[in-house]
Order: sequence, then structure tokens, then C-alpha cells
Amino acid sequence: MATVKNLLKSDDLLKYMLETNVYPREHEQLKELREVTMKDIRGEMSVPADEGQLLSVILKLMNAKKTIEIGVFTGYSLLTTALALPKDGKIIAIDMDRSSFEIGLPFIQKAGVEEKINFIESEAIPILDKMIEEAKDGEEDLYDFAFVDADKTNYGEYHERLLKLVKIGGAIIYDNTLWLGTVVEPLDFSFNEEADLEVRNFLVKFNKFLAADSRVEICQVCIGDGLTICMRIL
Repeated sequence: MATVKNLLKSDDLLKYMLETNVYPREHEQLKELREVTMKDIRGEMSVPADEGQLLSVILKLMNAKKTIEIGVFTGYSLLTTALALPKDGKIIAIDMDRSSFEIGLPFIQKAGVEEKINFIESEAIPILDKMIEEAKDGEEDLYDFAFVDADKTNYGEYHERLLKLVKIGGAIIYDNTLWLGTVVEPLDFSFNEEADLEVRNFLVKFNKFLAADSRVEICQVCIGDGLTICMRIL
């Protein structure tokens, strides 16, 4: 069961985890969306099911109600979030490509959680800047949680803005921070595309930056393609 987003040494171990713990608990609409997404040529861009399960547990443990998602694709993580939030939960979801979101929209609608989602087709930085400008003073106006799975080389820009939008004690989570495990490869490692090398080099620097950022506590998790969980403390 080979898969790109598997940093475990054993594909059989991943298969065991998925079949024992993940797939039996996966919501029917998430399963259907996952299967449809994997038929797309870009299907591997989607958040894997085991990572989605982790996000769901984190959201529920936090009792999160207001969240931000940067980078939606077909919406597996978005639907995961919407299902985890209470009935009055709200998500600001930002992506430049609505056509991919439209693939997942029927599953979101069938799951009965469309009203929780405000999808904005745009680059993220202008929207985040507008949200910061419009935010009122006071902790009650800030967000509980943000999930970032968009253009990797802008993660630093997103981080600075999200620290102004997510409340103290809230979480900011970055996807793909181990970049297929290539963050430990030498600079002359053979990459498939020049863009992959650029992203790898950026993420090496970004990971070091987060490790030294006193405004957050962090935990990097070896799941999917690498996930860094940040809790805002300042």
C-alpha cells in the first residue's frame, strides 16, 4: 500500500493503522470525498485520513468554534473541521481555486454542515490583512484554530498574520512541514522539480524559525507529510 504521504518505514504499519483506527471511524461523506479526490490527478494534495482524524480530535479537545483554513483543495480537511465543530461553529475558508472546492461541496452539503463554512476565493494574504483591520479589540473576536495547507513559501507571512487573529491558547497548524522527508536530504539531493527544492529549502528555514519562536509552543508530528502544531502563548 505505497503512498506518497507516509513517513513511516512500513507501508504495512500504515495500512494497519488506517484499517484498525481510521477508516472505521471515518464519516461516510469524508470517505466518499476521499475516494473522489484520489481519482483526481492532484489527489495526493489532499489531507490523508489519519491526519484528518488527528485534526478532528484536536478541535474537539479545544472546544473550538471559530476557525480559519488557508488552502482548501477539494475540502477533506474543511469537511473534517466542519464535522468537528458544534452547530454554531464557523470556518473562514480561503483558496484561490473555487473549482476544486466545488468537487467537495456536494459532500459538505450532504453532511449538513455547509452553513458553518464561509468560502472565499482569493489569495490569502489580502483577506487576512482585511480580517486584522476589521477585528475589534477583545479576545472574544479572535479565532480558536487555524489550519494552513497552502503555498508553502508564504507560511512565514501567514504565521505573522495568524498570530494576530488566533487567540492566546489557540492553535495554528501547518501541513507538509517535513516535505516527504526531504528536509533531511543534502542540498544536492535529486528532486523531481525545481519547485520542490525551493519548498524544501524554505521549510528547513521555517521549521527552525518556529522552533525559536517564543510566541508559540510547538510539536512537530510525523503524520502524513509532517504536521507542526503551534499553540499561541504570547
